[in-house]
Amino acid sequence: MDSPFEILGIESDADDDEVVRAYRKRVKEAHPDQGGSTREFLLVQTAYEKIQDGHADEPLEIERADRANDDTASRNGHDPAHEATNGAGGADDADHEDEDDEQEEGYRVEYLNYETLADHGWDLGDDDLFEKAADANLDPEDYGQLSFTSDKNLLAAAEKCGYPWPYACRGGACANCAIAVVEGEVEMPSNHILSQEMVDRGLRLSCISVPKTDELKIIYNVKSLPGLEELRLPAQQFDKARSND
Repeated sequence: MDSPFEILGIESDADDDEVVRAYRKRVKEAHPDQGGSTREFLLVQTAYEKIQDGHADEPLEIERADRANDDTASRNGHDPAHEATNGAGGADDADHEDEDDEQEEGYRVEYLNYETLADHGWDLGDDDLFEKAADANLDPEDYGQLSFTSDKNLLAAAEKCGYPWPYACRGGACANCAIAVVEGEVEMPSNHILSQEMVDRGLRLSCISVPKTDELKIIYNVKSLPGLEELRLPAQQFDKARSND
């Protein structure tokens, strides 16, 4: 049975920076779209979480990693095995869901594509940003609302409605899927990437964040903000990721 450090390929005395670098490297290698497997991907995630939680002395087995991540998936309202291997397939999945379920209201998320701001001379800090977006006749991909009933993560909720928001690893190991929360609250169960200053600014990772308030206003596709570029992964390594990530 390998230890968490062995799974990440580092020595047990590795410092925090070495652990983070090793995790980001291993999670890329283990991703199903990169020739790895879902089980290996989950094992790498669990190993990193064990180290971060101070339980690195506990050996890991694949079965234990599966159970741990199944528990996390249940809390987050998504299936990491399905999402990791199927990428941004939410639009296809939505075709198989009952139309009545899709129309039910629960969480309501008003979203705006960060890339539209420069085109209209808007600023991220504008108090009336969403009011201006509502009056600008933007394409539904760039501005609109999502409604869903379960605790899906925000990326999965957008995909369920057919919107291909940016992502790469789907495991909270990069900033490709970063969003800015303008109004409302979301829960991000773990954070291995964003600095506290970024979190304080309202930045979150959509692939692991779930709503905590009934209504949210978020700006997605903010991966080009200062400080986030070096936290991104090359999207071309993941066949399902958007080509402009």
